[in-house]
Amino acid sequence: MGPTPRTVAADAIRRLEAAADPAAARQAATYFKPGNEFVAYGVRAPRVRAIAREVHAAVRSSWDVGAAMACCEVLSTRPQHEAKAVGVLLLGRYHRSFPPGLLRTVRRWIAEGRFANWAAVDLVCPEVLTPLVERRSTVAGQVRRWSRARLIWLRRASVVTFVPLARAGRHLDDAYAVVFDLRGDQGDLIHKACGWLLREAGKTDPHRLERFLLDQGPCLPRTTVRYAIERFPPARRRTLLSETRP
Repeated sequence: MGPTPRTVAADAIRRLEAAADPAAARQAATYFKPGNEFVAYGVRAPRVRAIAREVHAAVRSSWDVGAAMACCEVLSTRPQHEAKAVGVLLLGRYHRSFPPGLLRTVRRWIAEGRFANWAAVDLVCPEVLTPLVERRSTVAGQVRRWSRARLIWLRRASVVTFVPLARAGRHLDDAYAVVFDLRGDQGDLIHKACGWLLREAGKTDPHRLERFLLDQGPCLPRTTVRYAIERFPPARRRTLLSETRP
């Protein structure tokens, strides 16, 4: 039968507490503005990933995706970022078995404030939401609709989910559509995320990115445009900045 999700979650927390570094936690908190909830043990990312691997090795022969979801349910309630990360990384190991209902679960987690900063959103998107989009044809449209949510973290998730896909030249229509939907958003973290997404989309099709910027650039936040053109040669960047001014 194997260990229960709660037992595994408690073991992961003990491992994180043993590796905690308060000085590193204070340093990490400086990357977050007031209003972005961020609490940490101060455990470095490689050690966090190692703990997730160790936990998975202990349950691999006895767990299914349902047990991993239950463990992430527990760990995501913890305030510390690394506890949430272990839960998400463990769940990500079961991406081939993700059920359609997982999208509703992740939306609930974000809406409840369990992933209430850019680092937490940027973790759960590639590990859980991106694989869901890849495996379930209807999920992309549902995630795109999060761009209309009042909660900024759902809006950011609607963007970041498509970053790994756009980087590989996939779901480009969705990538450009979600940036278009968010062109009037007032959130700085949304401006940066949209620019990031456009920059990745431009890696495989820079001409499409240029066309989009020349067409929509005057309606986009300047931060978004600057992020989007980072990979262009300096002279072309200057030209695009000039030609996309409102």
